[in-house]
Amino acid sequence: MSTLVVYNDGQPDSPTLRTQDVAEIAHVLAAHGVRFERWEGPAIPERDAPEDVVLQTYRPWLDRLMGETGAGSADVLRVSAQTPNYPALREKFLSEHTHSEDEVRFFVHGGGHFILHLDGQVYDVHCTQGDLISVPEGVRHWFDAGPAPDVVALRIFTHKEGWVAQYTGSDIAGQFPAYAA
Repeated sequence: MSTLVVYNDGQPDSPTLRTQDVAEIAHVLAAHGVRFERWEGPAIPERDAPEDVVLQTYRPWLDRLMGETGAGSADVLRVSAQTPNYPALREKFLSEHTHSEDEVRFFVHGGGHFILHLDGQVYDVHCTQGDLISVPEGVRHWFDAGPAPDVVALRIFTHKEGWVAQYTGSDIAGQFPAYAA
């Protein structure tokens, strides 16, 4: 289930907000320019469905989103514990970073945590199947799909080179627990 947990900087043991209410999650995040919504489709494609089938299933939502944001393409990302070099890949995204383009994900299967560092607070957004999140360019964040991920997600791009991580050098991500399951 989608969850938002908010902490003050450096206080990972004392959340100031915990909610699973999708409308509240969207409202809290929208105040920081972060888009969060649920896409309820007629059918969920199989985990191993070809990329074109997955994209076609969500085409109406993708077309609307791309029309609103100017994004130009989408693809399907699959991450599992069998993904080559997954432990190193996971470690890379557990460090706080930014991008020069919005980072947009829609979770077809599985989930993960987008942890945002905004205005002296940390927002841990646990995204699950059916969730769309758009993290604006320049927002400090990290991501964790856990030690045994099973994720199928849509990535929406304006320019793929905008997704190169720019690491902040902050150790804040290490102060908060990593996703264990």
